[in-house]
Amino acid sequence: MGFPDRIERTVEVAQPPGRVWSAITTAEGLASWFGDKATIDLRPGGEVKMSWESGDAVEMRVERVEEPSVFGFTWRMHGMPEDDPRRTYVEFTLEPTESGTRLTVVESGFAQLPDNCHGKAYDAHSQGWKSELGQLVDLLDAA
Repeated sequence: MGFPDRIERTVEVAQPPGRVWSAITTAEGLASWFGDKATIDLRPGGEVKMSWESGDAVEMRVERVEEPSVFGFTWRMHGMPEDDPRRTYVEFTLEPTESGTRLTVVESGFAQLPDNCHGKAYDAHSQGWKSELGQLVDLLDAA
């Protein structure tokens, strides 16, 4: 039996796509729900850096930018050594709705992990997206 390769989460946000786009593609937006500090070069091949007060940090590579509907990046897999070249791909898709925006996040690439790392990484990212998207929805709904 193979490993699950992707995590998919969809949330409804009571804000227009442009507002959601800003929250996921600007340094200020990312720092308000995803990390404590962020920088972003919003173009394919650009770099995103996020850090937390805990001292944790992550770097991502922008892969896809189709404003205001699709934003994608790759990043290092949870629990893998710093020098491991494998990455997962995260894609945000924004769809306008009558009440705001439907935001879908898909992270794929987990099947490439070794047996001893897959479950931990998959579970950590699955729970992480649930928590982070909850923070994003709360932030945008409060605006």
